Amino acid sequence: MTDTDRRTSRLLPPAGAPRNLAFAQLANSVGDGAFIVTSALFFTRVVGLSTAQVGLGLTIAWLVGFLTGVPLGNLADRKGPRGVAILLALSTSASVASFLFVRSFPLFVIAAVAYASSQTGLTAARQALLAGLVEPAERTRIRAFLQSTTNAGLAVGAAMGGVALRFDTAPAYLTVFAIDAASFLVAAALVHRVPAVAAVTVRVVGEPRLAVLRDRPYAVLALLNAVMLMFMPLLSLVAPLWIVERTNAPGWVVASLLIINTIGVTLFQVRIARSVTDLRTATRSVRFAGVAMLAACGVFALSALGLGPAGAAAVLAVAAALLTLGEMKLASGAWEISFGLAPVDKQGQYQGFFGTGPAVARMLGPALLTTLVLGWGPVGWIVVGALFLGTSCATGPAVRWAARTRSAGPVVQPSLVEECAA
Repeated sequence: MTDTDRRTSRLLPPAGAPRNLAFAQLANSVGDGAFIVTSALFFTRVVGLSTAQVGLGLTIAWLVGFLTGVPLGNLADRKGPRGVAILLALSTSASVASFLFVRSFPLFVIAAVAYASSQTGLTAARQALLAGLVEPAERTRIRAFLQSTTNAGLAVGAAMGGVALRFDTAPAYLTVFAIDAASFLVAAALVHRVPAVAAVTVRVVGEPRLAVLRDRPYAVLALLNAVMLMFMPLLSLVAPLWIVERTNAPGWVVASLLIINTIGVTLFQVRIARSVTDLRTATRSVRFAGVAMLAACGVFALSALGLGPAGAAAVLAVAAALLTLGEMKLASGAWEISFGLAPVDKQGQYQGFFGTGPAVARMLGPALLTTLVLGWGPVGWIVVGALFLGTSCATGPAVRWAARTRSAGPVVQPSLVEECAA
């Protein structure tokens, strides 16, 4: 293997289906990045909605998306994940394109519901497709490549959105949304290039159609993962407010924290995921994530202790790095758990259910975290960190419970006391 081949193998997944999936992820994450940066101003300045209408419409949309994740994942199981993923990528493109024309609140809600539902279902279908194309031992590693690619795409999309914000004109916003819609067409074409995965055509008599809804251990794990995912609003919402209201750090630090996070995940997610190979190492990775997030929250709390601008900026950078480490460890463990405990013939609906965690975190996290952190100050940060640590420690027993209900039998892992003492 040449030096060029070695560098390529570190940056890209293996050629074939994994690489095509990575490029598809890159394409639609570019669109997502542009959407995230520009959507608020697009909906208020171009569509003509009030901020209250935008907030209500998006809340309704993501609530519906949360509810449709499992049925659409089940559709991927029954009809084949590749075809469903292509269909949902096309519907996402169509829903984004519709934003170019809607100019009323009811039509905005309809388009937003279509967008959120398509996005949630697309995530489940892609996960099921990955599970069907990649050997179990390789799934977490390939998923890490996809996550690294996603962050790179988000950064590119955010830069495009930043250009639109700089011009702050209707044509600039319309151009970005048109590019967003086109990115999902590219993603659909790339998914079409991967091999098809056989649909599940046999159903056990008496088995519920959406079996995941009756799988209590898996439901508990999905809930625990959703709690851990509440770290998501920390850098995008809570930290900026904290920096402005409680620290002496300069305003540019807000952007630097997001840059640290994006670059960190892009460069190191694959390397960190290599240590996760089974359920035991997955629970260890989640537990490590809890420790790192507690440490990050503790460092965030220190930033309010009367430090000068440079000192506060340095402390906040350390906190962002620790939180990014926790994010990568959590993702690596969660992927292995979600794949490893899902029945082979139900990956779509199980991934759809597990994948509702981000929607739950986005709905509940902002209000909870801003109340704790901005209302309670440094103590609030410690409470949030303790929540992450406690949830991570509860993951091990939940995984063992789930493993005992599978035909493979129990998985021997450290006790809860050993886990939390580590």
